[in-house]
Amino acid sequence: MCRACDHTIHAAQHHFGWDKSIAPVLRAEPGQTILFHCKDSSAGQLGPDSTVDDVKALDFSKINPVSGPVWVEGAEPGDALKITLDSFTPQPRNGAGFGWTANIPGFGLLADQFTDPALTVWKYDHNTMAPALFGTEGRVPLKPFAGTIGNALAEAGNHSVVPPRRVGGNMDIRDLSAGTTLYLPVEVAGALFSVGDTHAAQGDGEVCGTAIESPMDVVLTVDLVKGANLKMPRFTTPGPVTRHLDAKGYEVTTGIGPDLMAAARDAVSGMIDFLCATRQMAAVDAYMLVSTCGDLRISEIVDQPNWIVSFYFPRCVFE
Repeated sequence: MCRACDHTIHAAQHHFGWDKSIAPVLRAEPGQTILFHCKDSSAGQLGPDSTVDDVKALDFSKINPVSGPVWVEGAEPGDALKITLDSFTPQPRNGAGFGWTANIPGFGLLADQFTDPALTVWKYDHNTMAPALFGTEGRVPLKPFAGTIGNALAEAGNHSVVPPRRVGGNMDIRDLSAGTTLYLPVEVAGALFSVGDTHAAQGDGEVCGTAIESPMDVVLTVDLVKGANLKMPRFTTPGPVTRHLDAKGYEVTTGIGPDLMAAARDAVSGMIDFLCATRQMAAVDAYMLVSTCGDLRISEIVDQPNWIVSFYFPRCVFE
């Protein structure tokens, strides 16, 4: 229980998709702090004892639940919500932090190369948040954050929660972690804010389509910036965002060509090949691992006709 919180939203108070007609579960004043009990992105379909057969059986109408929505008093179209992310606390399963990473057929940057389902189930110390063990020798540093966070759209109807949107949504930005301040455009009265899809760790790009998907309790403070007229979300971080991965340096592969998406695919494929050759990993395991801790970066975008995308894999995972 968050003693400093003004309100609590329970796990059962969630929805799928963005729809301005969904009744708010809470009305909050600007400046109030709220505790959200967030489900993982499978809505509990995958658990500590799940197998790859459970990935095959996923009900995709129940993917990416978000807790809410919250009506913020005084919020009007043209304003911005100011969201201060205070803390992320894992919800333990069987006495430990729990998460999962999956290759879901048809989903992910290299979906055409990885057509079979696969699953990694993670167990970690939810008190110390020490790096989580991958296989027998890899350890992924943890950095909890909310993958999906946003407001309702002005357009009527139910809109899929899968793609990110101008009011936020499934942005999967790993730096939306504790201490960050996020500003979201408001398009409807009350904003109708929701949050979910919490992760224990993810690399920039979330290349296989999943991170370490982990149920979390999220504490955040909602505030209001009148007349902000934001076109897209923006955020401010409280300090460095990569230091937890920098200690041992990186292995880096590149993709070069006239298409950024093709270059990104080539950079990730190159890293998978590198890990298979140097760590004797199965390709799908390397694909899932790099999704949790490797970073895609645009290294050059001015020397036409070819651009460079690099993929950074932190050496600290194996050292």
